[in-house]
Amino acid sequence: MVLYNVTIGIDSDVEQEWLSWMKATYIPKVMATGLFKDCQIYKVLGQDEEASVSYSFQYFTESVDKVVDYLDNHAPSIVQLLHKNYKDKHVAFRTLLQQVD
Repeated sequence: MVLYNVTIGIDSDVEQEWLSWMKATYIPKVMATGLFKDCQIYKVLGQDEEASVSYSFQYFTESVDKVVDYLDNHAPSIVQLLHKNYKDKHVAFRTLLQQVD
């Protein structure tokens, strides 16, 4: 199993609106690619800054190849929606992890 993790820091003043948008628009577009089996959302706890909060979006798939396919062929247009709607309100970083038995 491979985990593609996207951690996004979002300005607190748009947090609830953004989270609703992520659930209604962004995640469904990612899942509609058919490349991921599941998505889980976690809020990062213990943050000191009140100006922003962070969330971890964890997408699960069978192979690194599927993540590469997503990044090459689908992510640019989907991520563009995030930038269009929340420009200068967020930062993101990505991590790719592989399950160890």
